[in-house]
Amino acid sequence: MRNNTNKSIKLNRQLDKLLVEAMKKDLLVKIGWGREQDKKPRDGEIGAISLLPDKSKVLLLGNLGECAGAMNNGGVFTLQGSATSMLGAFQESGKIIVERDVGSKAGYKMKGGSIIIQGSAGIETGASMLGGTIIVRGHTGDSLGANMQGGMAIILGSTGADPGVGMRGGKLVIAGSCPPPGESVSMRSINKTELEECKILLKPLGLTISDDALVLETLKILTNDNSKLKSYIAEGFENISLIPDNIERIPEHNSIDPYTLVLPNNLESEGILFPIPWLVKSDDSNKWKGFNSERQPALVTDNPRKIDFVIINDANLSNAKTLIEECAGIFIDLKNLPPMNDAELEAIIVSLKSRMIETSLIFLRDDVNRVEELFRLVVELDLDGAFVDLSVPGGGIIAASLPLIGLAAKTWEFKKSNRTIMIGIDKNPDVQDMLIANASGCNLIVGPYGGDDVEGDLMSKNIMLKKWMVELGIDGLEKIGRKNLRANDHNTAAISGLRLIGYNRPLPMWLRK
Repeated sequence: MRNNTNKSIKLNRQLDKLLVEAMKKDLLVKIGWGREQDKKPRDGEIGAISLLPDKSKVLLLGNLGECAGAMNNGGVFTLQGSATSMLGAFQESGKIIVERDVGSKAGYKMKGGSIIIQGSAGIETGASMLGGTIIVRGHTGDSLGANMQGGMAIILGSTGADPGVGMRGGKLVIAGSCPPPGESVSMRSINKTELEECKILLKPLGLTISDDALVLETLKILTNDNSKLKSYIAEGFENISLIPDNIERIPEHNSIDPYTLVLPNNLESEGILFPIPWLVKSDDSNKWKGFNSERQPALVTDNPRKIDFVIINDANLSNAKTLIEECAGIFIDLKNLPPMNDAELEAIIVSLKSRMIETSLIFLRDDVNRVEELFRLVVELDLDGAFVDLSVPGGGIIAASLPLIGLAAKTWEFKKSNRTIMIGIDKNPDVQDMLIANASGCNLIVGPYGGDDVEGDLMSKNIMLKKWMVELGIDGLEKIGRKNLRANDHNTAAISGLRLIGYNRPLPMWLRK
């Protein structure tokens, strides 16, 4: 990992230890000063002072990078310095004070609490804000309050172009110059009630606002439709067959190894062992009982066991700390998180990794239509692997998806760097699905279990998996490959590049230069 990433993780881990004792005594944790009160300012840490618990207090000297104070859950964070983008992003409650300037998207998707910026702020301040208050003593850049849905931002200076663009709720108060807002946003003079409200908020800061300030709000409170396009799989594995690569079956008394070991790309831990190549998607696995189900890892949204993985998305990001402390790893769901650039995403990852055990794994999830970008992010952010969701709007076709994944994996050298690929489907996978996925270069399949008997489902799949391995003539899953796959019809052969069953050569189109 990058040196700055390691430095940032170390800072967060040290802070968490200090906060435990400090909160008991209602003390302030100071960072950036030595024992003799000599200044040792921090510089460039990302994801720093994030996920602060309720009633915690932190004072930091220095200039921080992306996502400083993000996901605040009730703490008070004072920064004697500056920060780059997404200061206080996803804040639930609490208070953040910055004495100098900040970058873009301050208070991004914040739900409550307050953010006070003594300097100026960049573009998209308060973007997608849901609640709480932002106060900026200086100026802001373009697109103030973009896509804002609630809360209030008070800007004592001027603002850039397109204020309130896409605004669906909330209120912007601007004391300086303000260009005309976009469609569906009104601009008017501040009224007496609003003026008094602003004065109450500003008085403790020694600030005032004049009665010629402007207020921007939506002309009409628009209904926020958060629904997404339906994603599904239109054609599954049914048109792909498994065949043995040799004429000899393995004797049934021979040892058959159906296990899959998922290792971190840096090989610093023992990894997670899967008895069968299936990450079971479940809301909660703690109720599972039985030899098979107690050993099989699951992908959950809550209450993980030590062998489970947790899916992290927009709904649980701010409260992720308690979920990820002892789990096997996390899947950061890019499909259900707001768009972020590489630096911002890395800052979120740093914040989460700081609260996980060092052997935990980190994966990114996105759909197959974005697989090239997904794999690039995994490699460049030095993560352990990717979860490719085959369900896409309009309906995914698995036979067409597998070559896309294979080409992207080859481009980004996943195999060489020991990175894991998982593919997600929307139904309970059968053993043939698991083997086809494995033969295509995907280590594991992710999908829900069928019915209420997860123990019985796992037991029957374990037995059937071994039978299929005997039939295919392989005693370990690492020995299966594309040589064991055939397309059942011409269309599947054409889109997948697999040999047509009964025609043990590639189709002519694949032989042309």
